Amino acid sequence: MEKSAKGVAEDKRIIKVKIQKTKEPAPLFSEKDIRRFVSEFVSSWIRGDITIRFPTAAELAKKTPLAIAFPTDPSVNAELKIKEHYIDLLSICAGIKPATAEEQEKAIAETFRMLLMFRSANRIEGKIISNDLERRVADLEKTAKSTSKLVEQITGFLFKEKE
Repeated sequence: MEKSAKGVAEDKRIIKVKIQKTKEPAPLFSEKDIRRFVSEFVSSWIRGDITIRFPTAAELAKKTPLAIAFPTDPSVNAELKIKEHYIDLLSICAGIKPATAEEQEKAIAETFRMLLMFRSANRIEGKIISNDLERRVADLEKTAKSTSKLVEQITGFLFKEKE
């Protein structure tokens, strides 16, 4: 009887449990970072610092075996459509083509995906140059100025007249 009474007493114990909300993992890149990547990518492409090797009609034809049956090669049209789509996205990102804020964000996200796709397929030649060149030049000038000041102080100390 004691065992059953003891078992009932143990069952009546209160267990306190704290429930914590799980935090969503932060994305690797913020929207601002993605905008900066896309901006640098597009700027580098426009300046000619990078070259994008879009899929050619020959490459697209390999993926569609029915292309032989068509008298006109649809892969040529597909090649042009890919390039037109890319230019449309860039036009929306740049604000040349009218679009809503939602469409602009979608275009930026899709351009970022294309950047990743081109990079992973090794279709980007050249180096994507950062847009913060002015800031970097200012930092270099500041460093050069402080370095020259240190050199002057050191040479002044080394060649100081002894009293």
